[in-house]
Amino acid sequence: MNFPFYIAKRYIFSKSKNNAINIITRIASGGIVIGAMALFIVLSVFSGLREFSLSFSNDFDPDLKASPVTGKSFTISPEQEKQIKNSQGIADFSKIIEERVLFSFKGKQQVAYLKGVDQNFVKVNKASEKLFNGQWVKPNTYQCVVGYGISEKLSMGLFDFNNPFETYVPKPGKGNIENPEEAFNKSSLIPVGIYAMSEELDSKYVFADLGLAQELLEYKPSQISGIEIKTKPNANQTEVIGQIQKILNNKVNVKTRAELNATLYKMLNTENVAIYLIFTLVIIMILFAFSGAIIMMVLDKRENLKTLYYLGTEPKNLKKIFLFQGTLLCAIGGITGLALGSIVVFVQQKFQLIMITQSLAYPVVFSLENIAIVFGTIMLLGCAASLIASSRASKSVFD
Repeated sequence: MNFPFYIAKRYIFSKSKNNAINIITRIASGGIVIGAMALFIVLSVFSGLREFSLSFSNDFDPDLKASPVTGKSFTISPEQEKQIKNSQGIADFSKIIEERVLFSFKGKQQVAYLKGVDQNFVKVNKASEKLFNGQWVKPNTYQCVVGYGISEKLSMGLFDFNNPFETYVPKPGKGNIENPEEAFNKSSLIPVGIYAMSEELDSKYVFADLGLAQELLEYKPSQISGIEIKTKPNANQTEVIGQIQKILNNKVNVKTRAELNATLYKMLNTENVAIYLIFTLVIIMILFAFSGAIIMMVLDKRENLKTLYYLGTEPKNLKKIFLFQGTLLCAIGGITGLALGSIVVFVQQKFQLIMITQSLAYPVVFSLENIAIVFGTIMLLGCAASLIASSRASKSVFD
């Protein structure tokens, strides 16, 4: 067995004659345990909040979305549709139209997006599974599904045939408008469902049939504003994007779900890094005390070090004794802290002790990635602190 490592293990489990040093060592080791546990719990909580925040975009946004490079729309032929459907890596796709329009109900008005969808939309998007009330849109009808926020602002219910839910879409073209009524295409919709996802999305969209949206916008039957795509499991999205762009003659820009929510992902990643750095700073402060405890151990073992030196132990091996001792203490403290933190995370997942609301528990996610991050951070900083403190070992022999 490596001699410095053997001596380091003996020092870990042996008590010093100086009781103050024993207390300081226990406090420093306890600080590592608490620091590791706290960092792991915080990262687990943030992973839960991240997953909770992204769940809304995962439910609403497709795996891939194709939008025109220029303008608001593009055309797609039946042959191109067939090629996309038969493309490797694509499970299904849906043609859509999105346009910001004006909605009116009983004198109240609301500007939102009219989203025309085809019958394949329910296979690509989970919005139809988030209905708060009613049913989904049937093809080739004037039915619509509105967000909970829109229905609340307009004080609107379902199947109200006495009060029309009207939509006004600006007519395309140029020139002066003499009669304001001629500036809009108008249609009365029948609300048959209300969806509820998030505060932002609930006030953003009204879903209707694709043909109705094309009629209001005076689009051709082959003219759409986007394609939402569901990829097969384990599909290479880069290859799928290349296939779609080639089929549509590079007239579209294809984005992944992460790119569609670039701002959200960037914000979450920035918060994650900031939280990690803050708690890493706390651990660094704990390791300052830990480094001081190792230096005190070195001073306490001065006579033993001199004996080992006179018996032929090289000064570099004297340093290694306390380097190994500090590293082992950090490893033991890190593992203990991770074990305690894992118990807290599992208890919260199973029993939901801490609640955000009466029906929503604080989300936490147990992740091996977080374990690796915490243990790696503890070991890296602990080794650095031990290395600095162990440099005192060779000096104490010659003092």
